[in-house]
Amino acid sequence: MSTEPDWARPVVHWEIRAREPGRLRAFYASLFNWAISDGPVMTIPPGIGGPEPGPAGHIVAGDHPGVVLYIQVRDLRASLEKAVALGGTILREPFDVPNGPTLARIADPEGNAVVLVQQ
Repeated sequence: MSTEPDWARPVVHWEIRAREPGRLRAFYASLFNWAISDGPVMTIPPGIGGPEPGPAGHIVAGDHPGVVLYIQVRDLRASLEKAVALGGTILREPFDVPNGPTLARIADPEGNAVVLVQQ
């Protein structure tokens, strides 16, 4: 048995599951300018120039279990309009987090929740 202290395990990957993967590939590639590969596992490369020190998260109570992505955008209002034009839905209009960023919540065309974070 090791006497070395244990360490925190960082989030190193995430996944979006879809009934129609091609449809969501088109949605996310267009909305966020992501270069998503083809194939049965569509790879999304890590972002460039994201906020440091990297992704953080939280756990909250909710009616439905699941994972929510928080994605930074340059123009929150324009991103909301584009999401709707691509088949998404606005779930919550922009709101300010006290001492934090401005957020808005959308659903992709399959209903997965995504939070947009104003850069």
